[in-house]
Amino acid sequence: MPWLGRLAVRRAGAVLLAALALLLGLGAYGAGAQDDLQLSRWESPGSESVRVGEILRDTYGTGNPNLALVVTARRGSVDSPHVAAAGRALVREVAGQPRVTDVTAYWTGRSAALRSTDGRHALIPARLEGSATATRAELATLSPTLTRTTSDITVRVGGQEEISRQASEQARRDFLTAETLVLPAVVLLLILVYRRTVAALLTVGVGLLSVLGTLAGLRLLAQFTDVSTFAANIALVLGLGLGIDYSLFLINRYREERAAGHERETAVVHSVATAGRTIAFSGITVAVSLSALLIFPFFFLSSFAYAGLLVVATAVSGAVLVLPAALALWGHRVERAQPPAPAGGFWHRTALAAMRRPLLSGSAVLGVLLLAGSPLLGIKFGLPDERTLPPGSSSRTTSEIIHRTFPAEPTDTIHVVTRGHAADEPQQLAAYAAALSRLPGVFQVDSPAGTHRAGKLVSQLSQVSDRDGTAPRTRTRTHPDETEPRTRTHPDGSRLAVIPTQEAMSGDVPQLVANVRAVPAPFDTLVGGYPAETTDFRATLLDRLPWVLGLILTATFVILFLMTGSLLLPAKATVLNLLSLSVMFGCLVWVFQEGHLSDTLGFTPTGSIEPSIPVLMFCVAYGLSMDYEVFMLARITEEYARTGRTEEAVATGIRRSAPLITAAAGILALSFVSYATGGVVFLKELGVGTALAILVDATLIRVVLLPVAMKLAGRANWWAPAPLRRLHARCGLDETSSISGSTLRSTSG
Repeated sequence: MPWLGRLAVRRAGAVLLAALALLLGLGAYGAGAQDDLQLSRWESPGSESVRVGEILRDTYGTGNPNLALVVTARRGSVDSPHVAAAGRALVREVAGQPRVTDVTAYWTGRSAALRSTDGRHALIPARLEGSATATRAELATLSPTLTRTTSDITVRVGGQEEISRQASEQARRDFLTAETLVLPAVVLLLILVYRRTVAALLTVGVGLLSVLGTLAGLRLLAQFTDVSTFAANIALVLGLGLGIDYSLFLINRYREERAAGHERETAVVHSVATAGRTIAFSGITVAVSLSALLIFPFFFLSSFAYAGLLVVATAVSGAVLVLPAALALWGHRVERAQPPAPAGGFWHRTALAAMRRPLLSGSAVLGVLLLAGSPLLGIKFGLPDERTLPPGSSSRTTSEIIHRTFPAEPTDTIHVVTRGHAADEPQQLAAYAAALSRLPGVFQVDSPAGTHRAGKLVSQLSQVSDRDGTAPRTRTRTHPDETEPRTRTHPDGSRLAVIPTQEAMSGDVPQLVANVRAVPAPFDTLVGGYPAETTDFRATLLDRLPWVLGLILTATFVILFLMTGSLLLPAKATVLNLLSLSVMFGCLVWVFQEGHLSDTLGFTPTGSIEPSIPVLMFCVAYGLSMDYEVFMLARITEEYARTGRTEEAVATGIRRSAPLITAAAGILALSFVSYATGGVVFLKELGVGTALAILVDATLIRVVLLPVAMKLAGRANWWAPAPLRRLHARCGLDETSSISGSTLRSTSG
């Protein structure tokens, strides 16, 4: 760090010119990042459901029906001849689309699952083959084309891919709108904090450098691996937030050094040697928390890890090299009259008051935090659905019609593929299908043996060879107009379609999938389909979650030990961080699961939480909370090394760091809470929950519970076994050890 400080001073002009050229280059390259990023699905690589998807695609030319058209009769019912004719024409039109590989409809199979109970609506499920990015790009054109109203029918477009497409588009629009509003507000807040416009602009410049550098890095990574489009969202808010945080701390330290009488160049080097080192280790804690997402085999979450690592690298680089170079040239425009911080002040008095009555203060705040976090005990995980979109969205309206008027959910079919010679054993296949149809939550089972409902055969099927003569397909005997199969057999096996009821899909879907998998079969079977895919996704997520938590907690513990030389301080920091996160998750359950404040925030509660969002929120919020812990402990440790008195070190460290931490937290929380203005529920969850965790951590945790815990521990705060003390002495990661004679030597050489 001292070397970087001297480099920034001696080569200030060259550093700034290089930074400007880099900023322009990164901006030009990163502007096209969204075109190279990918959309994702709820799939767990290597899982049983993914293998079923591959078999369905390669062997049967089908898969999950990810597109759904609801056809509404304007006159009569869907059985009226003019409506049936229009419906069959629509089926032929959909089947002719380039990515469509499978289409079914009520008029081609007479399945009761495809007809509403009132007879006014019929369903056309279809399969679009291709990646999530390709199919949703196709739907951007296909959906408006198929949506229509004629004299006979009204056609609405929905299905999982259309819901996901509209959610992605809504998220992108909401985010750009929010950032457009937030950026001017952030600049204004920085001007109020600094009382200097140049300081505010330099700080925002570091944030923009981080954002553009991260977007460019994501685009480059996308040439070699899949990167989710949502990583760009976190890049914008984290890049701006961390760039501003780190710049605030460095500029504040520079002002302190100048107020202490140092020359401008020496003040820059001192600032980089002290605050710059803390910034670097703070960045490491954020990077570790987000990089833990790489443990999950989902590129949706891995992409956030890539974004986090790039954000930290660019924000730290901007704060410890580019910003010091700017201060070396224009530091006089950043400075203001800043006498030594007075012994009083709100933060100082609050910390002293808390330490005078530690048990009373600590118990009161702890009770508030535990009460706020208590709803977490009732958390329920569930599947995302159309309610992630705002009311009135076309795909949400389509899904609501299906849920309200249809007895079953054909677009959420559970697919069962058999291996072996099931096609040569029709009686055993029929018995297996009948057993599946008896399961609670199953409306009917379509198989080569026919359609079974509640254990009874309700429709007999006959075998008809495919055009290529290799894989026979099934058709209902009683309806000569059928053009598309519901089930197929193959020389090496068969497939069955288990269609769930509406009630089952709004209940415990993983249990339904488990029940299907538990039914004894006379041959080998694999179970897939959208419900099984989301179930396997959740199972993999929860299986690897302990490893993620263990990595984050262990790595941050080690980092804090290397910085403080204490074993108790890292343990205390971990407990306090978990307390602030419990408030975040309590809010997540109370607001988004149970629906409190839903009218104010503008969303529809689902009664459950999609599990990947809390994991992402934990990694982001834990890293940011530890970020502030590092800054505050660095100042406290520095004061303790100077005075040797714990209470004075805590009060002085809080007096010097708490106002800055609160300002930084407020700005970062503002960036996150801007998500709440959008229409996509999981972005609201991320924004509101993370903003709350940041604010609670920067106030109640850091200003009350931290000094209380340190007061109660006394000198034990700084205890470590002798071998670990020697290890820490050699590592020298605290700020005081970075200020040596070599650090403070003349910048001229």
